[in-house]
Amino acid sequence: MKVIHLISGGDSGGAKTHVLSLLAHLNQVITAQLVCFRDGPFAQEARSLGIPTEIMGGNNIFRIRRRLADYIRRGGYDVIHCHGSRANMIGAMLRGPTGLPVVSTVHSDYRLDYMGRPFSRLTFGSINARALRKLDYRIGVSDAMVDLLISRGFPPDRFFTIYNGIDFTPAPDQGDRLPYLRSLGLDAEADSVVVGIAARLNPVKDMSTLIRGFALACGKCPRLRLIIAGDGDELGKLKTLAEELGVGGKVCFAGWISGGMDRFYSALDINALTSLSETFPYALTEGARFRLATVATAVGGIPYLIDQAVNGCLFTPGDWNALGQDLAALAEDDTLRRDMGEKLYRKASEKFSIQKTVDTQLRIYEEIVRKFRRPRQKRDGVVICGAYGRGNAGDDAILEAILQEMRSIDPDMPLTVLSKDPKATRLTYRVPAIHRSNLPAWRAAMRRSKLYLNGGGSLIQDVTSRRSLWFYLHNISTAKRLGNQVQMYGCGIGPVTRQGHRELAARTLNRCVDVITLREPDSLQELQAMGVTRPRVLLTADPALTLRGAPEDVVDSVMLRAGIPPRGRYICFCLRRWRGFEEKAPVLGAAAEYAFRRYGLTPVFLAVETHQDPGAAEIAAQAVGCPHYFLNDAGDAASIIGVLSRMQVVVSMRLHALIFAAGQGVPLIGVVYDPKVSSFLRYIGQALFADLDSLTEEELRELIDRAAEQGAHPEQQKTAVQHLREMEQRNVEIARGLLSGEELPQA
Repeated sequence: MKVIHLISGGDSGGAKTHVLSLLAHLNQVITAQLVCFRDGPFAQEARSLGIPTEIMGGNNIFRIRRRLADYIRRGGYDVIHCHGSRANMIGAMLRGPTGLPVVSTVHSDYRLDYMGRPFSRLTFGSINARALRKLDYRIGVSDAMVDLLISRGFPPDRFFTIYNGIDFTPAPDQGDRLPYLRSLGLDAEADSVVVGIAARLNPVKDMSTLIRGFALACGKCPRLRLIIAGDGDELGKLKTLAEELGVGGKVCFAGWISGGMDRFYSALDINALTSLSETFPYALTEGARFRLATVATAVGGIPYLIDQAVNGCLFTPGDWNALGQDLAALAEDDTLRRDMGEKLYRKASEKFSIQKTVDTQLRIYEEIVRKFRRPRQKRDGVVICGAYGRGNAGDDAILEAILQEMRSIDPDMPLTVLSKDPKATRLTYRVPAIHRSNLPAWRAAMRRSKLYLNGGGSLIQDVTSRRSLWFYLHNISTAKRLGNQVQMYGCGIGPVTRQGHRELAARTLNRCVDVITLREPDSLQELQAMGVTRPRVLLTADPALTLRGAPEDVVDSVMLRAGIPPRGRYICFCLRRWRGFEEKAPVLGAAAEYAFRRYGLTPVFLAVETHQDPGAAEIAAQAVGCPHYFLNDAGDAASIIGVLSRMQVVVSMRLHALIFAAGQGVPLIGVVYDPKVSSFLRYIGQALFADLDSLTEEELRELIDRAAEQGAHPEQQKTAVQHLREMEQRNVEIARGLLSGEELPQA
């Protein structure tokens, strides 16, 4: 593969480091040609690293475009890769003449690149913003940067993510730190705890917050010292601030550090970063290489590296009080500093090495070329419709699983989701999304697609809403009328209570659906009772069963943020408001108290639907006198699965909490407000459930006793769930057959 990289040639900081280190390593595997639009230190350093470098200078943009187009055609390149505003502008102009895919790496927020320079922002910033939208693909230096651009309307399925990586080869011994620190001008002693930062002194880096937080921490730990490596327009202002706060003698402004940064980071105890905006800063991984405890703002890609209170400390930009508290806690506890630094090193060296960056970049090039060469088809892809974008982790888990399975069929296949919150769906899943009420848009998507998926969950029901049933039946009939194959995917059916609705549903499904795959046997009986006979019907399982839990460090961080010790013994309650819930809430609260007194299980009230469930938990918790916790926003499905895996027993009204916990072998108790809850539990051979309407304290206590006894023998449940996961793959086989026109697997 041959890739040509375009860059202005005057870059510095993180963008410079990223491009030069990446190209130096890429050229060991592929041809990565660098073209700079001016000569200077950047190009000279590139040549010294063995990177093939050409200079195409001048101010005549059209002449440069002609030269480059000819150079690219003669060179036989496969991809044009741009870095920065000038390169983006010229790259956009090269799409037509070369016929090649053009991609840009976005190293920073283009709206902040010219902060404090209004004319440059108006001219170069505007040109760059327009050029970025003209390119074929974009690479964000962190998931947070990708999310930012998607939120500004960039197409979500044309993005890739890459993280700045460094060489984690152990650095040689840097010698005694005390003489070095004093040589920089820091008044340090042998027992000093040294906080350091390496950054430009400009408003985006928000050094004022650092100095204010440091001053607060010094009041609690006088042996703290601060060294700032960098220069910029704010130097005078920051020196004055340090004097005004009484810490001028403990703060050293060292200027730019020459001769590499290894000596600097090896002399620190705590690494700090207070930026208002970042992509994924090298300063943190460079500090992680030296196992430094780290305090940083929760911006950009930083939270992807630092798990709060596990391998570092995060705070809100500008919150100098929180920063000061973190610095003081780290300064006073040598063991805590070492532990956090070691954990940060392990994560950074595993996930953010230069080799990881290079491997990611190579995969991105391969995918770009594959996508670009994919034959154009009149009809292509899948439209997915379900109860998405409502803040319900269970429904969104279904979507996540379906998207993964569709991409396993064809990773480049166009996918479109109908969602109540399309912006959130685009950000979370990097997929085009249309609002459920945008009739022209989703009809247009159906005219282009091959397959319509009525995506999981109990969508064909009229208990929660008649309009919901009408909506899904209308979409099914519209999709078939517009030429799609139609599959109801790993779903539940019912309850459909009104006779008119049962007849309407049966007519629509018989006329418009090709295949129905069901998540449990009760739904099959409901279809038969309704008179649905024409579609092919297969018994499979819920797609959410295929999802896996988050990494241990992420789960630790989720629990710690809620004040929950990660390694305790817990009973989890996943509750929802339903008719009669308020009457039974004291029963649930008393059961939580019983589990604590009898088995030492601390209650945790976990929200699956973040808008409604916390209120139900608060009502039940009014009857709880023992210690207990609320986890009102655990994050995505992977995080919820990870948290549930830490529980000794799960008591749930929410079906998907039971599905998530079942896959982890956790003993389950269902509180049945809807037949789907008991249907699933029977399907996995789990008989511990009771109806909400008739629930008593004695009954729930007995179920907890049986679940606690079962906890030592989870093998039967795990075996049943593994069988269901294997059955679930039939959902994918059916979709693959409908897309390709192949014969469908037998029931």
